[in-house]
Amino acid sequence: MSIKTLDMDALAAQTGNVFESVAITAKRSRQVASKIKQELDNKLAYFEGFEPELEDPRFQEEQRRISVEFETRPEPTEIAIQGMLEGDIYYREATEEHGEFEDDNSLI
Repeated sequence: MSIKTLDMDALAAQTGNVFESVAITAKRSRQVASKIKQELDNKLAYFEGFEPELEDPRFQEEQRRISVEFETRPEPTEIAIQGMLEGDIYYREATEEHGEFEDDNSLI
């Protein structure tokens, strides 16, 4: 995997704040990684009941094919950054109206 530069100004332009953009991108990256892991687990679950047959080269080849398929996919971070730059990620700012912030006095 080669190193790719990233235009931080373009990323920050999405939200107006680089740190907010990075936080949103990181959260989306975790969501994508979770989805990919679940998909891989579902595909490999097929092989769980075939203990003696796992020695069969056809089963090994199929498992290898599935593993290579998932290894060649873009990283979750790349997917999240691309989605952020293209404006495909929906996000909203937390506000007091939605009850997501506590009263500031409760922190004292």
